[in-house]
Amino acid sequence: MEKLDPVARAAFLREFSAWREAEGRDGIARTAVFADFSEAFGFMTRVALAAEAAGHHPEWSNVYNKVEIVLTTHDAGGVTEKDLALAKVIEALLPA
Repeated sequence: MEKLDPVARAAFLREFSAWREAEGRDGIARTAVFADFSEAFGFMTRVALAAEAAGHHPEWSNVYNKVEIVLTTHDAGGVTEKDLALAKVIEALLPA
């Protein structure tokens, strides 16, 4: 898998404005805030199942109601179509 070209990456970030460039590395990042820990953990569980099915996994951390997510494809050394696909799944799993 090859790294995403800058035009496609910029287009994704314009369309999905909650995502941003990850600081200090080649990746995309997002913060999701939930009502409480249970809601955040439930979201992470749903993402984990989707990520496992896709064979592509996020880097993330959770503190109480906040989930920090970074997507990058380590084998490619940066953002690929796999990351955009998982980001779109993540968006669909977030509460409205």
